[in-house]
Amino acid sequence: MTNRINELSATLAQRIMVLDGGMGTMIQSYQLEEEDYRGQRFADWPCDVKGNNDLLVLSKPDVISAIHEAYLAAGADILETNTFNATTITMADYQMESLVSEINLAAARLARECADA
Repeated sequence: MTNRINELSATLAQRIMVLDGGMGTMIQSYQLEEEDYRGQRFADWPCDVKGNNDLLVLSKPDVISAIHEAYLAAGADILETNTFNATTITMADYQMESLVSEINLAAARLARECADA
């Protein structure tokens, strides 16, 4: 971790770094439906989950990876995780408060894997 922080500091001392862009707008371009958000794991979830973009790191990780990869290809130096609403307060809207830690961890791992690739 210290090495990565040192690398970041050194790069920032030399140039401006580029942060990725809007995850939500990129997700919208995929025109996902309720079934896409659910995937197999959440097929029988007791309430609608369409719009729960953070859930996609579990149900559609390929979509989130493709978005990360597109931002990297466009020149982004830094990827944010797809966890804008991954809190117990927001996940309560989908009865998914118990998944907050899993979603945050999966999102961080996914972004890390894309950055490493």
